[in-house]
Amino acid sequence: MPLSTESLLKASLFVLTLMIILMVMVGGLTRLTGSGLSIVEWKPVTGFLPPFSFSEWMDEFAKYKTSPEFQKINPFMTLSDFQSIFWLEYIHRLGGRLLSLVLLIPTLIALLKKPYRTLLPFLALLWALGAAQGVMGWMMVKSGLVNDPFVSPYRLAAHLLLGFAIFGVSLWTLLTVYKPSRLPFSSHRLIAALCLVLLTAFLGALVAGFKAGLLYPTFPLMGGQLIPPELSSSLLDPASLQFFHRLSACITFLYCLWVSFPFRYPFGFIGGAAFIQFSLGIATLVGGVPVSLALLHQGFAFVLFGSILYTLFLTQKN
Repeated sequence: MPLSTESLLKASLFVLTLMIILMVMVGGLTRLTGSGLSIVEWKPVTGFLPPFSFSEWMDEFAKYKTSPEFQKINPFMTLSDFQSIFWLEYIHRLGGRLLSLVLLIPTLIALLKKPYRTLLPFLALLWALGAAQGVMGWMMVKSGLVNDPFVSPYRLAAHLLLGFAIFGVSLWTLLTVYKPSRLPFSSHRLIAALCLVLLTAFLGALVAGFKAGLLYPTFPLMGGQLIPPELSSSLLDPASLQFFHRLSACITFLYCLWVSFPFRYPFGFIGGAAFIQFSLGIATLVGGVPVSLALLHQGFAFVLFGSILYTLFLTQKN
């Protein structure tokens, strides 16, 4: 039985929102495994096909050999080693292209079906943010292809924040279509909660970019002190960034618990997600930033952000 227009619209927006979270997870895995600089060219239109023949692989490998990452970090790499990091970056880039194809479905429906044209501003914003994200992703990769084989932490943070923006608009559009029942609760505290989550995520991206999470793998003390000695000399050194990320995370966690009290629907989702995210952050830190926990920590930030945005939507007047 063919899908109705409304069902197709809902299904495409649901798949789109889910794919955005998956893109975030693949992007995090790409960064954590050091795969992000394996493709040294940006071909947004023609670069959707991977190498197939041995000569094509050798040509791609030769391009990678010109990069600072190969010359300074991975000169021992064989073709097989290169292929293992190439595929993750390729899948991440391919995911961006697939997202645009899925987004095309609700866009065409909104253009062709008059009842859904109110969605066009949201969909246009998604196209604009998606294009900006593609450009920012390449700018981030390009920053690690010049002299220093590490991407700019600030571009990494901008890339993550754009991911939050795309996810937020997609989720809000999805909820607009599904039209869940509104609730008679105040929502003014939720805006502050969203801002705190974004601030903590921004600082977390800087911590990841500067590899600051490895400095003090203890909690709550840092080198036996609540405030690291480095804080007195600079506000932007890795130890200070880790401290500010910790401080922001603690404030965000406590504020989300306060917003959630007395943990009734849907506010209880916020408190539960905040507790899990805070626990994952501590476990990631004291565990020495293992890939699995770090990946869950990054992904669950979107779950927390989404739970707040969902609650905010439910408390808006029709």
